[in-house]
Amino acid sequence: TGMTSGQKSFPVVASKFSFAQAGSQGCWISELLPHTATILDRISVVRSMNTEAFNHAPAITFIQTGSQQPGRPSLGAWLSYGLGSEAEELPAFVVMISHGSGNDANQGLLDRLWGSGFLTSSHQGVKLRSGSEPVLYLNDPQGIDRGLRRAMLDRIARLNALQQQQDGDPEIAARIAQYEMAFRMQTSVPELTDFSDETDATFEMYGPDAKRPGSFASHCLMARRMVERGVRFVQLYHRGWDYHGSLPSNIPKQCKDIDQPQTALIKDLEQRVLLEDTIVIWGGEFGRTGYSQGSLQDDYGRDHHGRCFTMWMSG
Repeated sequence: TGMTSGQKSFPVVASKFSFAQAGSQGCWISELLPHTATILDRISVVRSMNTEAFNHAPAITFIQTGSQQPGRPSLGAWLSYGLGSEAEELPAFVVMISHGSGNDANQGLLDRLWGSGFLTSSHQGVKLRSGSEPVLYLNDPQGIDRGLRRAMLDRIARLNALQQQQDGDPEIAARIAQYEMAFRMQTSVPELTDFSDETDATFEMYGPDAKRPGSFASHCLMARRMVERGVRFVQLYHRGWDYHGSLPSNIPKQCKDIDQPQTALIKDLEQRVLLEDTIVIWGGEFGRTGYSQGSLQDDYGRDHHGRCFTMWMSG
């Protein structure tokens, strides 16, 4: 790609980290993923992934929507549209974003990656944030009680229904449904995000970050809670894998973020008999080169590589 096009040589460089075989099939796995190595018999590793795009924006748009061009519905939106929702109190499609421990973990993510494209907006992903307000604009303003909110929504729904009769615009019906969902979420979201009913053993399984809001570990635990409650599609983004330099010092941090929590999620879903009708998919928008970018010293990196990379699935 353009990022290494100015390099005079492209030396093939082995990983600084050791690999070993694990599981009954002897799958090769890095020493940086010791917990994941224990569940290799529960996951399917696909080594032959390839993609058309080799820059982030078109590549991640492609893996989320099937097109490099913006404007098409995301996978979660299609599943919401095609399969509906089992959760009456929560959206069909929820998105959570965590910030990696590696340096420069600010890779941009655009809302269109979980957008509904040309489908009605009720199918777009709802972003769940850490902090006191998990979903923006969900809380009632000061002085507005539940009864007043209900009366206001009823009146707005009547006005919207009159407008829909006049215009026939399906987006008006979607907006009415979104208002109603938001009203129900005012009670369901606080219950969802309250981990006080989780056992010490569960927190121990997901690791020390499980109680830290916004972490990948807490999002994995939240994902299990959402699957239990019938949310159709949960998408976790963990930023910080784009190492064109300083890869050896940063990849261990990123792997530590995800290794124990993702292992716990598979085990937790399995022990609750949820893995039988849930699929977990792990991967990114492309791979990295076998040759180094920059210096061969400890700060080397790797460029984008779309022709061969790995993803795994479970369930």
